[in-house]
Amino acid sequence: MHLAVVLRTSGLLAVIFSLSLLLPLLVGLVYGEDRLSIFLWPMAASFVVGMLLWNPRRPLHTRISRKDGFLIVALFWVIMSTLGAWPLWLGVDLSFTEAFFESTSAITTTGATVITGLDGLPHSVLFYRQLLQWMGGMGLIVLGIAVLPMLGIGGMQLYRAEAPGPMKEEKMTPRLANTARALWLIYLSLTVACALAYWLAGMPLFDAIAHSLSTVSTGGFSTHDASISFFHNGAVEAVAIVFMLLASFNFAVHFYAIHRRDPLLYWKDPEARTFMLFVLAIVILVGLVLRLEGNYQQLPPTLRDATFEVVSVVTSTGFGTVDFTHWPDFLPVLLIFISFMGGCGGSTAGGMKVVRVLLLVKQGMREVKKLLHPNAMLPVRLGEQVIDQRVMNAVWGFFAAYTAVFVILMLLMIHTGLDQVSAFSAVATSMNNLGPGLGVVAYNFQAVSDGGKWISVVAMLMGRLEIFTILILVSPGFWRD
Repeated sequence: MHLAVVLRTSGLLAVIFSLSLLLPLLVGLVYGEDRLSIFLWPMAASFVVGMLLWNPRRPLHTRISRKDGFLIVALFWVIMSTLGAWPLWLGVDLSFTEAFFESTSAITTTGATVITGLDGLPHSVLFYRQLLQWMGGMGLIVLGIAVLPMLGIGGMQLYRAEAPGPMKEEKMTPRLANTARALWLIYLSLTVACALAYWLAGMPLFDAIAHSLSTVSTGGFSTHDASISFFHNGAVEAVAIVFMLLASFNFAVHFYAIHRRDPLLYWKDPEARTFMLFVLAIVILVGLVLRLEGNYQQLPPTLRDATFEVVSVVTSTGFGTVDFTHWPDFLPVLLIFISFMGGCGGSTAGGMKVVRVLLLVKQGMREVKKLLHPNAMLPVRLGEQVIDQRVMNAVWGFFAAYTAVFVILMLLMIHTGLDQVSAFSAVATSMNNLGPGLGVVAYNFQAVSDGGKWISVVAMLMGRLEIFTILILVSPGFWRD
């Protein structure tokens, strides 16, 4: 392990984070707000500490090892959550635990909150919450990879530790820095397009920009307590649906579809196709149950609400137009369950990812076939690609670790005093980076104890960094040379 590399890379990323605070500071100046020191102090502290760690005048030409990558990613997300909590602690009436929870929820794009009265908060604070989600969506680590060549430090291990999905060896371009730049260009383009679409649909300009940050990041924070339902606008809901879905596709598919000018690649990609068909099937199922057992008398509003809530939950965004916790029959639990699948690998969405669920299903079907034909050679395929057994082992390992961590955290959450339904949904919404849950966490986490909030913080980080990045740090073998 190269401690100098770890510290220097973490310092660079801290500097990048400090510079991002200029944006909410500018928003505060535009709206003539006071108390802008809530951004100045964290910005200064992060910049100074980052520069001391980075020390760009010191030459360093070392490749980041696998251990270095995992440690940098985990350390930086903890540091970023801590620094991110500072403006919230100073600018909103929150305890440190609540501020850290809110910051971690934002950066991991979970969207769970302990704040009420959003409509009365300063514009700078509202924008800051949205900005944290946007930065966490693609990950500052990937942004760091785009500029790491200036340090003479390779970034592949960072990408493997940070990027979601089971097949992280693949790169869209030969050079990793070019890959990171391509990812961010697509991410930024989607954000600008989303903001413009919201504005044209009738949102005020500030709300349009703010909601585009949390839509493309699939974070789900809003500038209003009522979320998207505040606007009572079908066009706004349609924009949200489109961009939540776009953000939940693998960004590599976006890249290839753009460069090859072939939109049919979205359908040709087996993971994207499975995701679209799954969303359509759940929308139809939810719509039928609502029409038959709910209070809906007409089909258009039924499909409108069903489509929005299903897309919002499965993409782990967490926006709301209606209170799905009061929907009839099994629908509330169904929506929580579909959040476990989440979006596609290589997207900003949470959950276990469609590609993993798809591979698990294919593996299960293969085992059934092998019972009938024990001597047959039945490889698992994803489209035309035969999946290597080590990838399948990694998927099964992830599923086992995910399940074990979920059970442990749920038991701990019950120990803090939550009932079983609330504890289950609190851990599910945190690990899946969703936001809304059931029971006492249906709207926010204010009723959860401080101990429960810290458990949720662990769950959010576990989910965002896909379990193993955190688990490997507590493995004794990680710290052996």
